[in-house]
Order: sequence, then C-alpha cells, then structure tokens
Amino acid sequence: MSEISLSTVEPENRERPVLLQTEATRAVEADAEIQAMSADDLVAGIERLRRERNAVILAHNYEIGPIQDIADFVGDSLQLSQQAAATDAQRIVFCGVHFMAETAAILSPDKQVLIPDTEAGCSLAAMVTAEEVRRWREKHPDAVVVAYVNTTAEVKAEVDYCCTSSNAVKVVASIPEDREILFLPDFFLGLYIQRMTGRKLHLWMGECHVHAGIRPDDIHTMWEKHPDAELVLHPECGCVSQCMLAIADGDLPKDKTHVLSTGGMVQYARECQSKATLVGTEVGMLHRLRKENPRTEFIPLKREAICEYMKTITMPKLYRSLRDLVHVVSVPEPTASRARGAIERMMEHV
Repeated sequence: MSEISLSTVEPENRERPVLLQTEATRAVEADAEIQAMSADDLVAGIERLRRERNAVILAHNYEIGPIQDIADFVGDSLQLSQQAAATDAQRIVFCGVHFMAETAAILSPDKQVLIPDTEAGCSLAAMVTAEEVRRWREKHPDAVVVAYVNTTAEVKAEVDYCCTSSNAVKVVASIPEDREILFLPDFFLGLYIQRMTGRKLHLWMGECHVHAGIRPDDIHTMWEKHPDAELVLHPECGCVSQCMLAIADGDLPKDKTHVLSTGGMVQYARECQSKATLVGTEVGMLHRLRKENPRTEFIPLKREAICEYMKTITMPKLYRSLRDLVHVVSVPEPTASRARGAIERMMEHV
C-alpha cells in the first residue's frame, strides 16, 4: 500500500470481542415477569416506563426492527447522541453498541445513559487502544490524528478530531496540506478518504468484520441477478476501493453506484426512483430503508452481513433496562472533556 498511503500500522489485537451468552441475556431468561410477557406486553411496558423514567430511546440503524420501531430517534451514532442531548429527557437508553453509549454520555454529562446489554461491543473499536494511539503519535509528533467515531472514549481523548462516515472527507480536506495525518481505525474508510481528497494518509489497519466481508464478488453475483438495480455501499466495505477503480475504468456504472454513510442511505431512499437497490452494509439498515421508501425493493448485497453485537439488543433487554435502570454507561473526567473536544473540533470544520 506504499503507493497509496504513507504508511500502515497493523493492530496488535485483531480478535473480535467474545460474545457468548451475555449477563443481560441470562438476566432476562431468569426473569419471571419478562418471560411471561407477550410482544404486545413488552411494547406497552416499554412505552409506560419510558414516560415514568423520563427517558429517550435511541436506536442505531442496524438494530432489529422492533427496537427501531419503538425508538424515539433512529439514526447513526453521533447524530443520535446529538439529538438526545437536545431533549429535556433525564435519561438516554442507547440501543446500539457500547462506544455509542459512551458518546452519548460524553455529549450529555447531565443525563443518565443506559445500554440494555453492556457486552454489546464493536469489532472495529476493539482494534485500537489509547496506548497504541499514544505510541503512534510519538513516532509522528507533528501529525494531526483523526479518529472515526467508531472508537472508545479513551481513544477519542487521544486524538485531534473525530469524524463520521458522512463527514470524514470534509474533516480531512479541512486540515492544512502541509500536515501529516494519522487516520484510525478503519483501513477501508481511510482508503476511501484518500481517493476522495487526494491526500496521502498514515492508516491504521483496522476493520469492521461485517463490512470488510462485503467483497467485489458479492457485487458481481448480485448484479447478475438484478441487472437493473442501483447499488449503495457503505465506505467501510472492503470492496469500496476496488469499486471506485472499476467505476473509473468503466467496469461499473457510475450513475448507478453510490458510496454513502447510513445517513446518506436514508436520504437516498427518500429520493430514490429505482425499482430495486442493492444495499452493501449491515442488514438491519434495510428495515429503515424500506420504511422510508416502500416503493423500492431494497436487497441486501450480502445476507450474512449481520452484526451480532447490534443484535444482542432485544425488546426484553430494553424493558429490563428501563425497569431496573441498567446498565449505566459513564465516562470519567478528564477523558470525557478531552473526547468532547475532539468531537467539537470536528463540528467546527463541518
């Protein structure tokens, strides 16, 4: 990759967080009240507890359908945290993975933040630690460090800017051209940023195991089955760089291929006139897209693109979280203030 990026760094840990039967799963299975509740009972109970607890429920786009349907806000992690911070709610229940709840706690220090299953981790966030960032910075003392929002609070506290998949290109483009840039932790998103900005970056070689598994062969296979469909891809996908080269070479239709964040996909769905669209991201996204535009057939590019961590959040766990006020997520000082600074500096540039 030397001709593409300035350098790459291999993570010390490529093992995904172990997810067997979580403590929250065992708790709801042993809970007589919850086990006796029907699906309708759970919905009614969550609605009641939401009012009693003065809580706002957030659901990421990759959550299961019932969780998305009962949430006050559905979207990407940073957008949700910002929306919750603007409410008068006393509590935030974040139906997503742990780093997302941390971000909500960083932006809403006056609110109690809960997550229904504290073991809902993230394979990408687990690929870099704060200590690794500090060591990387020591090797490049004059560099600007940009971290994708899919990182822990401790990592955010060590960087200059955060970014999202929707604004990463703008954040990097705003940095003076004479400055070195270290980008972490998603390698494929970093490659996409390089191609869009023309900047050469030092890249951390992390990946989301779900998006990294979406490959060019998946596109060719599905487009053979659906030749008239359009294609939307998340920039974390392992196939994005090859697709952009294929578009440049004329091997993929430019007018039918779109690289979009989850928020971009929602906007695309609202405006889409295509009869069918192939969707390259975690399959939970299709629930949201189909609600936004029932006229278009949204087809998963890879049906196996399932984040098991997102799927640990269930309606029984959400009910228990509201009933028992578990599990509390907090970020101590000075980590919270330093991480908040990286997010605020991002917002100044975009």
